[in-house]
Amino acid sequence: MSLLYLSDILKRAGLDLNRTKLIRHSLNDKGFRDCFDADNVKEYTQRQNLNFSKDFDYWVVFVSDKGTSCKLYACYKVNGCVSDMPDVCPPNFLYPEWFTGESGFYDLEEIDLLKELEGRLIIDWGKATVSWHQKATNEKAVLAIQAKQKVQFVGYENVLLSYQELQEIISDPIVYENWHTALSAVSAVYLIADKRNGALYVGSAYGEGGLLSRWASYVQSKHGGNKGMKEVLVSSPERYQDFQFSILQVFSKTATSEEVIQTEMLYKKKLLTTMYGMNRN
Repeated sequence: MSLLYLSDILKRAGLDLNRTKLIRHSLNDKGFRDCFDADNVKEYTQRQNLNFSKDFDYWVVFVSDKGTSCKLYACYKVNGCVSDMPDVCPPNFLYPEWFTGESGFYDLEEIDLLKELEGRLIIDWGKATVSWHQKATNEKAVLAIQAKQKVQFVGYENVLLSYQELQEIISDPIVYENWHTALSAVSAVYLIADKRNGALYVGSAYGEGGLLSRWASYVQSKHGGNKGMKEVLVSSPERYQDFQFSILQVFSKTATSEEVIQTEMLYKKKLLTTMYGMNRN
């Protein structure tokens, strides 16, 4: 007897079991295997019979694993359905010939209610694997919730992060342990670019906590205390979501603050960020 069931997790996430359908795709099916390998799982799932989602608002999708077990892929909200005519076939889908107008093509919106468990939650579908779609009211034992895999650091020269990516790194020191170690180990001169208009900001990080500590301040405040960024956010409060973070030069922690600042000033002159960008000195 299992101590934890899928229904417990779904209810805790706020899903109505009576309005939620469970789907198990099998990697033994060649068509699905091809779509899985081509990252077409959502597109594959969208094409179903026209009455497939009657009385169901959400689909929780699993991919087969060993035996009768399966692993959580994603959770979708169903926003409607049209006939699967050739003109609605996604341009990247492997099998456009499947779109004949005889089935339905569902508008699926991926939602984050189970995001933390995607690729980690493993359940026992049960012996009736032929019943590849079922009601969420059917009890499914939870076999495992795997630990998150740690994300490897890409190298200082390859760091190129959106604000959202930086926020994720800063907020998860376990999964991004290697990033935290690397960024906190160096002083640096860094670049922030506004992807909406190309405006640049050159900054520097030194002292306790290194670059990690400095970039964490941007996640916390959105502007890091920079006057130019504050001005941008006053007129456009959500603009920080367009900021991109990269590294221009790294220094060992033995470098003096004067060395780092002098290099920062040089980059400001090279990139004209005081004249045309978001630097104010």
